Amino acid sequence: QVQLVESGGGLVHPGASLRLSCAASGIIWSIDTMGWYRQAPGKQRELVAVITSDGRTNYGDSVEGQFTISRDNAKNTVDLQMNTLKPEDTAVYYCYARIKRAKWSLFYEYWGQGTQVTVSS
Repeated sequence: QVQLVESGGGLVHPGASLRLSCAASGIIWSIDTMGWYRQAPGKQRELVAVITSDGRTNYGDSVEGQFTISRDNAKNTVDLQMNTLKPEDTAVYYCYARIKRAKWSLFYEYWGQGTQVTVSS
């Protein structure tokens, strides 16, 4: 079984910073892409940022230049540094990973349970 466990969410004021972390555990052969998506109330889940195993990144348009994604391949972790948070960043943030559980298996997508980020004065 593979698990993605997020941490670091919470309630902050506008302009504050927050760092989310996600750790993948279980039987893992390799991880391709890891990253973060978010879903605000009444909206569709959207891309926040993803990072490949060789460090290539892709950010959602709304967070480009505001958030920074990083990854530790040895620890199977991915972090999201969120700066200058705005009320519109309020959402449940989900960790995502494409994981291969054996050398000859396919990559499958996995999701964390989500962590709430609320930005409010």
